[in-house]
Amino acid sequence: MGNSATHAKKSVLMDWLTTVDHKKIGILYLAAGFFFFLVGGIEALLIRLQLIFPNNTLFVGETFNQLLTMHGTTMIFLAAMPLLFGFMNFIVPLQIGARDVAFPFVNALGFWLFFAGGILLNLSWFMHNGAPEAGWTAYVPLASELNYTGLDYYVLGLQISGAGTLMGGINFLTTIITMRAPGMTFMRMPLFTWTTFVASGLILFAFPALTVGLFLLMFDRVFGSAFFDVASGGNVILWQHIFWIFGHPEVYILILPAFGIISEVLSTFARKRLFGYTSMVFATLLIGFLGFMVWAHHMFTVGLGPVANAIFAVLTMAIAVPTGIKIFNWIFTMWGGQIRFTAANLWAVSFIPSFVIGGTTGVMLSMPPADYQFHDSYFVVAHFHYVIIGGVVFGLFAGMYYWWPKMFGRMLNEFWGKVAFWLFFAGFHFTFFPQHFLGLMGMPRRVFTYNEGLGLEAGNLISTIGAMGMGLGTLIIILSVVASIKGEKAPADPWDGRTLEWAIPSPPPEYNFKQTPLTRGLDTFWLDKMDGKKEVTYAEPVGDIHMPSPSILPLIMSIGLFIVGFAFCLKKLIDPTTAIAMAIVGGIITAICMFARSLYDDPGYHIHKEDLEGGDKGANA
Repeated sequence: MGNSATHAKKSVLMDWLTTVDHKKIGILYLAAGFFFFLVGGIEALLIRLQLIFPNNTLFVGETFNQLLTMHGTTMIFLAAMPLLFGFMNFIVPLQIGARDVAFPFVNALGFWLFFAGGILLNLSWFMHNGAPEAGWTAYVPLASELNYTGLDYYVLGLQISGAGTLMGGINFLTTIITMRAPGMTFMRMPLFTWTTFVASGLILFAFPALTVGLFLLMFDRVFGSAFFDVASGGNVILWQHIFWIFGHPEVYILILPAFGIISEVLSTFARKRLFGYTSMVFATLLIGFLGFMVWAHHMFTVGLGPVANAIFAVLTMAIAVPTGIKIFNWIFTMWGGQIRFTAANLWAVSFIPSFVIGGTTGVMLSMPPADYQFHDSYFVVAHFHYVIIGGVVFGLFAGMYYWWPKMFGRMLNEFWGKVAFWLFFAGFHFTFFPQHFLGLMGMPRRVFTYNEGLGLEAGNLISTIGAMGMGLGTLIIILSVVASIKGEKAPADPWDGRTLEWAIPSPPPEYNFKQTPLTRGLDTFWLDKMDGKKEVTYAEPVGDIHMPSPSILPLIMSIGLFIVGFAFCLKKLIDPTTAIAMAIVGGIITAICMFARSLYDDPGYHIHKEDLEGGDKGANA
């Protein structure tokens, strides 16, 4: 096999540490994201255990604040984002008929930067003052308090991790724009690819705002500047504007790919083309556009004035229109279809009512007079989790059960998948539905206890029991994943799929497609099957395939930046000279890797035509 044979001799460990294959990087994102999902879930269970009874003393004061901050930060930045990036990395190139992403090296660097930032953030648990404790939004002046050294880990960990996310977004945009298969116009792209495209555009414009805010906060904390110090002429409301100009598009960065997953799953298991495809595409674009115009609805109580509040209220309500289009299109997709309630489809169908509840309470919160009452109460906690769990997490689990056979070549057990679904689904609603009423009864969020006799006992007890149900459902999913290692082997097309990823073996070969496919229309693989073809139509004959070389440089560069960030975090705890020396060493490591990469002309390697003649199955064996 020439160069490809040499490449195959790497050890398993080095293969994963040096890979630039989009499929392996997708799996790395999923593994790391699920690890952080478990960490964030344990933190959530500890929060609920503290609140199970009034005047409980299990986790109080600083410990509770640290759990609260790390739960939110971990779930948003280190679990939901990378889990979605895992599916985006693995599936999008397959759906558009590409052999990899546009920049494989940058893709690997993006993953390792995310992982380095996540590890740096969680190291704070074991350091001098413990984890950050200013809430996941890190509002100043609390986040400017220099005694809270855990906030340094928040600032620097998210900067490093965010750089990796920004690289990923740029990579997806370039890949989708430039690497679609012949015949795949924008209006023939699967909806998951469309939502990835729009979410990547949001990443491109939203994450720089977060980066700027974190840099300003870092300069305040590490170098003594005064961007957010009122006594020195700074402005604390500035942080809220910067954070939410990122923070609200971030909600759509998370939910749009979940919308795409739901669209793929419902269409496949209804055996119908997605209803209103064109309107779904334009609704996705409109949600992305409006997502940048609503950030101040998080700030109705800061005193912006009635004009600003009214403008942001109207724009917030307007987002319900394209979202409603999607809801009705999903229902009409199922209407009259041959619906199969697989585990994946149960998650997808249950997504609709769960997300609608979150959307309805969002409209309630969009009205400034009402928001004055709801603000900082458990009503907001319930709303947010109905959107993020009832929306994003349900979408992630639907995608997991849907694409797992394609990714790993093994089927997940359907029976235990349905058991896990019902436990998690029931637990979710038991956890968060009562919190609407707790908020209306006056329970503030971010408090570690409450007094007896206020009528809050029953709601908190039910909420904690529900959280345990969610934990049990997650445990069954983990056991199902472990059991799938020796489970039933998956065929190439176990669900009778409609899009190109189902036209190749499970798991896909390294090169994805031995020949570039020809796209004949929306759901091109389905069209080919309806014409009686056994495989997708190809646009070229079999030929040599050129693949990019693996590289250890992304990992080493990320380690270098990790050292720099860690040094800044230690600046207040160790001799400043030592910390500066550490930072310089880390910077030199990163700079050397960048310089080496600039000099290195990657020759890649070839998978030769004769090795492909046996077909995908033979080459994959």
